[in-house]
Amino acid sequence: MSPDRTPAHTTSPHAVPGQAAPGQWEQSGSAGAAGRGQDVIHNIGYRGYEGPRLGRGYARRALFTQALRGAYGLGRSAKSKVLPMLLFATMCIPAALVVAIAVFAKSKDLQVTYSEYVLLMQPIIGIYLAAAAPQAFSLDLRFRTTPLYFSRPLTRGDYVAAKYAALTAALFVFTAVPLLIMYVGALLAKLGVAHQTEKFAQGLVFCALFALLHAAIAAWIAALTPRRGFGVAAIIVAITVPYFLVSALQGIAATTDKNTAIGWLGVGSPGTLLDGVQSKFLGGPSGFPAAQTLDAAQGAVYLVVLVALLACFTTLLLRRYRKAGL
Repeated sequence: MSPDRTPAHTTSPHAVPGQAAPGQWEQSGSAGAAGRGQDVIHNIGYRGYEGPRLGRGYARRALFTQALRGAYGLGRSAKSKVLPMLLFATMCIPAALVVAIAVFAKSKDLQVTYSEYVLLMQPIIGIYLAAAAPQAFSLDLRFRTTPLYFSRPLTRGDYVAAKYAALTAALFVFTAVPLLIMYVGALLAKLGVAHQTEKFAQGLVFCALFALLHAAIAAWIAALTPRRGFGVAAIIVAITVPYFLVSALQGIAATTDKNTAIGWLGVGSPGTLLDGVQSKFLGGPSGFPAAQTLDAAQGAVYLVVLVALLACFTTLLLRRYRKAGL
């Protein structure tokens, strides 16, 4: 080989790391042009990402915000906003009517307590939850977009925690805003600041417990199937049917003077379970037949069952995503 001729594969001393030497591109291009007459290799200068890496915390917050907005149709098409906003208005209008009735009747207190209002509106809450949970969980499974989340530092636990927290927050807002309307109206009607503030605070605690339990149940059901319609129907059935069934059994027990059984039957559905908790520990009126209240043993059992259900459904939700191999 002549000493003044450089081989095509030799790297130039001025070459940039990660890029081929100019002579190599030219040689390859010439060879390709000579061989096929069309192919030319272009050096378009790919470079690695050198910007800030926001990490898992940012990914969790972004996923939480996106899921929370999606629960109310924000950031989606106009028709996607109709149902959640209509249901939200349906929740809030009766709350304003409760205040108006108290004002016109010159009552010293609201006719419906804060926690009692949430229990009375359970059918509306069930429909909203049945629409919001599949939006958060089922669609990612249906369109197989979940692996895209896990291609980043986001883990399965992060994904489940962010989605569950978003659904819980959405349900809390859905139930707490009507209570806020009642509270502000009660203060404007001068019904007693101290008393209304105490009851309102107890109502917010009840809303938090209600949202935690019902969101866990709805999230697990929605994650079981990628078909949104099946998830909607299953959530409505799981929330409403046990409540009405247990309420009917409690009514039968009340007619046979078996008042003790009324309390024990209440653990059979999420709605009656939370009704017993709020009447025993949050000072609300009992919605059980004959206004039956819980004794100390029943109250302890209700708390244990509530914690066990929360742990059970969140664990099942995590296992669902591990089992799916996503």
